[in-house]
Amino acid sequence: MASAPAQQPTLTVEQTRVVLSEVIQAFSVPENAARMEEARESACNDMGKMLQLVLPVATQIQQEVIKAYGFNNEGEGVLKFARLVKMYETQDPEIAAMSSKLKALLLPPLSTPPIGGTIPAS
Repeated sequence: MASAPAQQPTLTVEQTRVVLSEVIQAFSVPENAARMEEARESACNDMGKMLQLVLPVATQIQQEVIKAYGFNNEGEGVLKFARLVKMYETQDPEIAAMSSKLKALLLPPLSTPPIGGTIPAS
């Protein structure tokens, strides 16, 4: 029989809340907040640069927290944790709210033109 692939950590809803809360708190640590701010400033709200500069920093910050819960210390661990959170979002309003808060920390506010024809005519 072939050996099974490394098992993904399974967390309960309660455990996921705890880990998600710790991940959000990690972004408030002064050192991490400074790293994120520096990356954001370098990206200048350009989505391509955000992916190149901000996303790796955010991934590192998350990895530092989730590795204590059995997720691997690679980008894959963050993706598996994100999938777990996504799965619980529909079942738990607290996880859904924390997930939205985390996304707001990671993504810049999008500036979209107003809807409804309020663009001035030339």
